[in-house]
Amino acid sequence: MAKRDYFKNTCAVVLAAGKGKRMKSNIPKVMHKIRGRPLIDYLVSTLEDLKIPKIILVVGYKKKMVFDFFKHKDFVFVEQKKLLGTGHAVLQTKKLLEDFDGEVLILFGDVPFISGTTIENLVKTHRRTKAQATVLTAVLDQPKGYGRIIRREDGSLEKIVEDKDASPKEKKIKEMNTGIFCFNSRYLFPALQKIKKENQQGEYYLTDTVDILRKQKHKVSAFVTRDPKEILGVNSMKQLKYLGKLMANNKI
Repeated sequence: MAKRDYFKNTCAVVLAAGKGKRMKSNIPKVMHKIRGRPLIDYLVSTLEDLKIPKIILVVGYKKKMVFDFFKHKDFVFVEQKKLLGTGHAVLQTKKLLEDFDGEVLILFGDVPFISGTTIENLVKTHRRTKAQATVLTAVLDQPKGYGRIIRREDGSLEKIVEDKDASPKEKKIKEMNTGIFCFNSRYLFPALQKIKKENQQGEYYLTDTVDILRKQKHKVSAFVTRDPKEILGVNSMKQLKYLGKLMANNKI
C-alpha cells in the first residue's frame, strides 16, 4: 500500500446520482445494501483508507438519502440535477475544482469492491507514463454491454467505444472500459466542455475525453486490472445478489 502522503494531491469524484431503473426500487442505486452496508459505503471506505484528502460525491436521485448517510463525514456534495451522462456528472464538479491542480480520480458508487491496490496501481501508471488521462480496463470473456478499448498497433490507447455504438468487429474485443479514470485536473475540464452527445443514448460520455485529448496530442494511458471481479457493478437486483454471494464466499 502507498505511503500516507502518496495521494496528498489527489481528489476522488464518486458518481452517485442515478436511480437505477433496472433495480425496480425507489431508493438510489448506490444505497442498495450488501451485508447491511450500502454499495457506496464500501467504496468510500477504501478511499478513506488510502488517505485521499478530498472526496466529492455527485448526487441526484433522492440525494438526501446519500447525504444523510454520510452527514458525519467530511465529504463534499454536488448535485447533478439532470442525468445527462457521466461526462455531464463530472462537469458538475468544475467550480469546486477550478483552482485544484492535481489528479482527479473518477469512480462509481455502484462499483463497491475495487481495491486500494488497484486504485494505487492506476495512479502509478498515470504518473509513470506522464499521461493526462489514464483509464482502468479489464479483460472479460463476455464483455457485452461494456465499452470496448480500442488500441493502436503499438498497443497504445486510441479510443473507447461504447457497446451500443460499437461495430461488429469492435464488439469482439474483450478488453473493456471500467469507466474508472485518473485525470490531470488542468486537462479534464477543458476536455469535458468539448464533449457532444452524438450517440445513441443522447448523453455526454466521459469516455469521449480520451479521443478529445488524443486529438490534442496529449498522452492517454490504460491500466489493466488483474482481477475483473473488482470492477463488477450493480445494475439489477440479480447483480446485487451475485456480488453479495461473491463476498459471502470470500471471492471478492
